Amino acid sequence: MIKKTLPAFGEVKEYDLKDTPSFGLSALTSLFPVIFMALTTIYSMVFEGGKTPKNPHGFDAFMAMIGNPMVAMVIALLFAMWSMGSHRGKTMGEIGKTLENAVKSIAMLLMVIGGGSAFKQVLIDGGVGQAVQNLMVHANLSPILLGWLITVLLRVSLGSATVAGMTSAGLVTPLMHSLGADPVMMALAIGAGSLAASHVNDAGFWMFQEYFDLSVKQTLQIWTVLETVISVVGLLMVLMLKAVLH
Repeated sequence: MIKKTLPAFGEVKEYDLKDTPSFGLSALTSLFPVIFMALTTIYSMVFEGGKTPKNPHGFDAFMAMIGNPMVAMVIALLFAMWSMGSHRGKTMGEIGKTLENAVKSIAMLLMVIGGGSAFKQVLIDGGVGQAVQNLMVHANLSPILLGWLITVLLRVSLGSATVAGMTSAGLVTPLMHSLGADPVMMALAIGAGSLAASHVNDAGFWMFQEYFDLSVKQTLQIWTVLETVISVVGLLMVLMLKAVLH
């Protein structure tokens, strides 16, 4: 095993292939939660018509339990402790040390993301989203451009791409129907707008900053600019598609 150190990532280890687990076991360990949740979804579609029973019992309760993301992750963690630990001859002390290092590396990131999400919710509950809607609802613009602008304003104000996209979609739907706008183009424009100007009220902003050990200024210069460029290019592509197809 060779150890290297990179400033942004800390210690980086390079292993000889003979010291690593097989590809199949590694893939199975990584996909364990996905497998459980997929099995539950398939079972629900086949035997329950795609609906989750309100009060499941027996085998239905068991399938609902293993399909729960939290339960699936716990089971996957226990399996990983065996497949990547005991199965490879590691002691419980070594496994515990690995878990300890993992918790240390992710704890601060989770706290920062949680703080950013809390800030976002304060803005939402404070009525910022409704204020943006009221500001833009009477604007005399192309429905595609209007949908993009509303989404961008909501994204900047609230931080959440999902909230911005869903709120904007609900607002521009009546306008889209009245003007006969293409719903596919509207959806693409709103999706592009939801990526714009990620900054300090977005959990993804802090995740990027923590992962790459950047300052807030550097993250604004890299991440925020990148997201905004993607959003603007997305809008231009939508407008080009609209011009070509119509």
